[in-house]
Amino acid sequence: MKVKIILFSFSFFLAVGIGHAQKKKDEAQNIISANVAIKKYHSKDELDRMPKGELLGLYTERIESLVKMLPYIAFATKPGVTIESLGIPNDKDNKHALEDQFKSTDEYLENTEEFNKRFLPYSDTNRLISAIIFYEDIMKSLHEYSEYN
Repeated sequence: MKVKIILFSFSFFLAVGIGHAQKKKDEAQNIISANVAIKKYHSKDELDRMPKGELLGLYTERIESLVKMLPYIAFATKPGVTIESLGIPNDKDNKHALEDQFKSTDEYLENTEEFNKRFLPYSDTNRLISAIIFYEDIMKSLHEYSEYN
């Protein structure tokens, strides 16, 4: 009797697990990742008070956000939009193309981060601050861009 209960329980959890895995596999991916949002925008005064190491991190974070968002502004400017919600068929070829795009983007960002770790510490602090403000302004303007649609 105990063996039957264990086998039944195991079979039940296996079936549920397979069903859940299949749902995840068939779900359409978001075009824009949920982690592209900038948590806080900064003023020049705030940035002037930050140490250079913190500025380097902000700079890298802003580049990542822009690189993960800019190619897709014709579709969306905020996370949560999927290929299905845009009317693009959620088939194997389209999923594969989107996954390849994400993989290429991740590789680019890894290479850029390695470059920035090596060269960015030599940058002028005032130029670094200007670049961060510029990138933040672009992100703000993307929110305005979505209002035109």
